[in-house]
Amino acid sequence: MLLIKLLILSSLAMISYQDIKERQVYAFVFLVLIGLLGYIHHQHTLQIHFLYALLINTTVLIIIMAMLYLYTLLRLKRSFFEEVFGLGDVLFFLALAVGFPTVSFIIILVFALLFSLAIWIFFKKSAKYPTVPLAGYMSLFLGVVFVTNWTTNVISLYLI
Repeated sequence: MLLIKLLILSSLAMISYQDIKERQVYAFVFLVLIGLLGYIHHQHTLQIHFLYALLINTTVLIIIMAMLYLYTLLRLKRSFFEEVFGLGDVLFFLALAVGFPTVSFIIILVFALLFSLAIWIFFKKSAKYPTVPLAGYMSLFLGVVFVTNWTTNVISLYLI
């Protein structure tokens, strides 16, 4: 299990570095992260609970993405995947959906987005690119959450 945790932290670090530095992340890193988070989630829950969480979380993601797409199309009148939201962001959201039970997924998603907003507001003026490295900032947040959870005796992320 230690090896899996180290691989998760390494994947999160790679995503953070590549997204913040270049706004491009290798897709295989997201696929590795999805597999690792899914494996840990599956190990901590019953299979039926894992499948229900997967179904509910992906449904929530589809609804959120559809609302963002419609808002971008109708209100901003911009290309969704080219200018507003990156494929890496979608893959990171999918990793969160696969990796956590529904309540934990929603809590982590909301607080990771708030963290990303706060960091972006702080670093916006010195940023090299005008776009938000959402997956990178969310990876930083998730890395801190995991390290905190794994090193303390707080409630498990899979029991919430």
